[in-house]
Amino acid sequence: MNAEDLIRARYGALPFAPVDVPDALAAMLGRSVTRRYSAEPVSEALLDTVLAGAQSAPAKSDLQQYSILVTRDPTKIAAIADAIGTMPWIKEAPVLLIFCGDIRRGRQVCAHHGRAHANDSVDTFLNASADAALAMGFCVMAAHHAGLGTCPISYVRNNLDLVASLFGLPEGVFPVAGLTLGFPAARNATSPRLPPYVVVHRERYDDSGLLPALPAYDALRPPGKPRYPEVHGPKPEGCTWSENAARQLSVPERANFRAWLASRGLNLD
Repeated sequence: MNAEDLIRARYGALPFAPVDVPDALAAMLGRSVTRRYSAEPVSEALLDTVLAGAQSAPAKSDLQQYSILVTRDPTKIAAIADAIGTMPWIKEAPVLLIFCGDIRRGRQVCAHHGRAHANDSVDTFLNASADAALAMGFCVMAAHHAGLGTCPISYVRNNLDLVASLFGLPEGVFPVAGLTLGFPAARNATSPRLPPYVVVHRERYDDSGLLPALPAYDALRPPGKPRYPEVHGPKPEGCTWSENAARQLSVPERANFRAWLASRGLNLD
């Protein structure tokens, strides 16, 4: 696909005239999630190379406050999939990665040099989370360039104790998101994104275009499975993107996360 086709697929329109793009950028513009995996195994050499791509991400102050858990164990993968309950395709993936914020490493480095770690704070939690998210983003694109498919899974944070138990997480290490990885049996279609003028703010924040943009954007997306039907009621015909977003954001999620972090030595003072 040329750049114009890729932009149209991403936005449902051509909001700007794109320049000619190199293959690497074209791959980014055409990326989509994979929720169907083939039985083809991912070699250790390929996996290690993709993980090196993940570690090529920038990190705050070069502190590298993240860790990547890797499992090929079908029993572990099934345990996580079964706990989530709504994503049976996770079991098809030959590899499951879990990206974690890792404050423990910095504590150990401080102790090694005889200094007290003085940054068990919200800021450090955010930095570690951002480091993990950046590494996952780089991993997604490294996998995509290597012909693999991926899909992020935030729902691992619904099962914190299970993840901690399965992988032996020590204090100071917390899950941010999972990522299935394998060769695609099929890739999902490109997901249209909100128009650039809603997301990109030049010189000054201005969201006055958001609400006028929603009807056209909702029309680009096929009706989705209603979120939280037990709270908001069923809707057999499905929900628009914005209605589902409102459904999800109006129900508290993972309210125990802060308490769990505190129980694992992260008080976020």
